[in-house]
Amino acid sequence: MSEDILEITNLSKYFGGLAAVSNCSLKVKKGTITGIIGPNGSGKTTLFNLIAGNLKTSEGRVRFNNEDITNVPSYELFSKGLLRTFQIAHEFTNLTVLENLMMVPGNQSGEKLMNAFLKPSLVKKEENLIKEKAKEVVEFLNLGHLMNELAGNLSGGQKKLLELGRTMMVDAKLVLLDEVGAGVNRTLLKDLGTAIEKLNKEKGYTFCMIEHDMDFIGRLCDPVIVMAEGSVLFEGSVENAKKNEKVIESYLGRGSKLKDKN
Repeated sequence: MSEDILEITNLSKYFGGLAAVSNCSLKVKKGTITGIIGPNGSGKTTLFNLIAGNLKTSEGRVRFNNEDITNVPSYELFSKGLLRTFQIAHEFTNLTVLENLMMVPGNQSGEKLMNAFLKPSLVKKEENLIKEKAKEVVEFLNLGHLMNELAGNLSGGQKKLLELGRTMMVDAKLVLLDEVGAGVNRTLLKDLGTAIEKLNKEKGYTFCMIEHDMDFIGRLCDPVIVMAEGSVLFEGSVENAKKNEKVIESYLGRGSKLKDKN
């Protein structure tokens, strides 16, 4: 049985008197692609913000790789291998695809002015290694033909692929995907799904993803966790989620909403 890479215990977040996340507990097993679904306003994105250190918790604990990371800021979690992508991709529009990827690794020697003057060979060697890795990532994601294209010129789906590529430039252990399929055409959505599956199977990435497209969730995720009113309502397979009365009721009583986009 695989170990838990993420464990959330009795997590709550209040905004004034409103509980966006309420006494939420769940686990994500290492090596899985776990889906988190639920109606709008069920607390999914707030939960991601709490896990990723973008919001302070009101109550409860978050553990990652057997370490308590409750309220640890996102930049520290990044170095620990916990990464989060956003619903809207955050690229450097005036840099090329390759340059965007090369910007990701932290503590590069060239970032220090003295190194640029005193250790130019070290800086150049490190830059070449990072460039080679970035090229590998570009090819892995089938973006080789866009390597030198400005990121601002990419389509929405291509930007999502680039954001996924940025997670590959560091030693990612758990990647939180926030509606990675939103606004992406069906062809590129298939490419995104393939890239996620390859990263999971070939690179050992663990994914936890919020998604509204149930076909996409059904293709990639096992298990799925259904949230409602800030807490976990159901955990199991997509097929069982679609048949669960409480889940159907949480989607305003319309089971058809579980078959397509919510």
